[in-house]
Amino acid sequence: MADVIHLLPDSVANQIAAGEVVQRPASAVKELLENSVDAGASIIKLIVKDAGKTLLQVIDNGKGMSATDARLCFERHATSKIEKADDLFNLSTKGFRGEALASIAAIAQVELKTKQPTEDLATLIEIEGNEVKRQEFCSAPEGTSIAVKNLFYNVPARRNFLKSDPVEFRHIIEEFQRVALPHPEIAFSLYHNGQEIFHLQQGNLRQRIIAIFGNSYNERLVPVDEDTSIVKVGGFVGKPQFAKKSRGEQYFFLNNRFIKSSYLHHAIQMAFAELLTADSFASYFLLLEVDPKTIDVNIHPTKTEVKFEDERLVYSILRSAVKRALGKYNIAPTLDFDKETTFDFIPLPKDATVKLPSISVNPDYNPFAEKQETAKHSVLQKNLDQPSFEQFMAEKNNVSQQEMMSESETAVSLPENETQVLQDVSLHYQLHNAYVLTHIKTGFMIIDQQQAHERVLYERYVKQMSANHSASQQLLFPVNVELNAADYELMLQLADEIKLLGFDFSEFGKNTLIVHGIPADLTEHSTRQMIEQLINNFKNNEQELNLDKRDNLAQAMARSMGIKTGQKLTNEEMANLVNELFACQMPYSSPQSKPTLTTFALTDLERRFKK
Repeated sequence: MADVIHLLPDSVANQIAAGEVVQRPASAVKELLENSVDAGASIIKLIVKDAGKTLLQVIDNGKGMSATDARLCFERHATSKIEKADDLFNLSTKGFRGEALASIAAIAQVELKTKQPTEDLATLIEIEGNEVKRQEFCSAPEGTSIAVKNLFYNVPARRNFLKSDPVEFRHIIEEFQRVALPHPEIAFSLYHNGQEIFHLQQGNLRQRIIAIFGNSYNERLVPVDEDTSIVKVGGFVGKPQFAKKSRGEQYFFLNNRFIKSSYLHHAIQMAFAELLTADSFASYFLLLEVDPKTIDVNIHPTKTEVKFEDERLVYSILRSAVKRALGKYNIAPTLDFDKETTFDFIPLPKDATVKLPSISVNPDYNPFAEKQETAKHSVLQKNLDQPSFEQFMAEKNNVSQQEMMSESETAVSLPENETQVLQDVSLHYQLHNAYVLTHIKTGFMIIDQQQAHERVLYERYVKQMSANHSASQQLLFPVNVELNAADYELMLQLADEIKLLGFDFSEFGKNTLIVHGIPADLTEHSTRQMIEQLINNFKNNEQELNLDKRDNLAQAMARSMGIKTGQKLTNEEMANLVNELFACQMPYSSPQSKPTLTTFALTDLERRFKK
């Protein structure tokens, strides 16, 4: 039998390796930016065309490379960072495997210009599919410029799997932010199709966060600073009142490298445990510094996952550091047992006389008589609040035994004759500002006001977008809404659909929109908050659900504008909600497939009271 195992050609092996390192244009951006940081650059410029499909270019003023190193850097596993296996546990740089440039060159057309400060001329190298087309000297400034053109030009299957330009560019922005945030000492800029998206000047971490995410973040940040022999924790966390419903701005940087860690994220959640609801997420920008010997960053191709030598200890220190920061800046509620309370008394006026307290006793006081009177009054009040027995029996006699339901609690659809009864009911009751109780022929029904209203709004917005018609009201004074770059790009991507929801806005420049009109049922004072909630809900749905763009927007808008649990409703509002719910095509579940109502039968009540 003939041998079947053989060595892959270098070109094929390089393309396979490239698939592990470069999944999309944003992956190449990450590798190129990290190389510039490792080169000691103080100014880094990223130029993007067509979301990186046509061009990705990174220009820096770093130390550059010699002609020999410039040629060797495109070979697989060629690196200046490590020489022996032990060096893997003493890394202070971002790149070290020597795979990035080789992988990028295997699936793109690459042009490299690099010059060292001591050299008179720069080196120019052009590579296509790992094949060197040209190498010569040229004139160029100090540092390195690397241009990646026509990414995946020789792997059409991979290129076809790329998303639309707005989606791919959002991923590029995300990688750009992950590199720029932990290095505020470096000036970064980002250009897309000739337009400047970011111009980040050198500064500190707070200034860098504000420059990326907007001026509103200046008041949201709480500094965290903890230095121990195990780990040094620095950075900022967001105040609880600015928490979002989606996992938005949450960043861990370990030795200035972005990492993902659900375990450490849980430590932050525990620090905020008593300050946030279960469905809210606080922002954080935390820099952790540890001895490189105590971590292993070589467990994932993108180096975003790490292993700690003592993960539990890091967890405890991180949670304590965040809790301490929240308490130090009076964010978390605290009790001061050492406070001198004698100074809390208000001094008497100058001429006031002090009245000594007196004690009077009622000799005829009988505690048993008071309890009896209180119990009697309680029973009388309860009888006044509840329907009379005659009213109950009159209603009971109107219900035939055949119409009664066999199960006491259900979340199934109602018969048509039941929904008709709801149209005629004028009285509804609200339970705990969360549920609406109403009569039906066979008993009573409890409606979740938040889930029900989301269903009503969802179907309304779906119908609006399908009909390409929106109900909008023009603002007397337009509102400026400043967003971070990623959210701004998302708004432009969804502009046509969002305008069908009733918003009327235009670009103002530098991540700012001018809102001229809002949906007819939206109050003007909540315009900025509503747009932020809409974007967050959309991104949250995008992460958790595979939804059509319009369906996602309808759900996001319904959740943003829906009646919330805890909101008090008038009798008229409850009646409108019930009638609108049963006018929906699917009234029995919310857009997230949660039940909107449940019913209780009189037969079950009778069994409970006749035991």
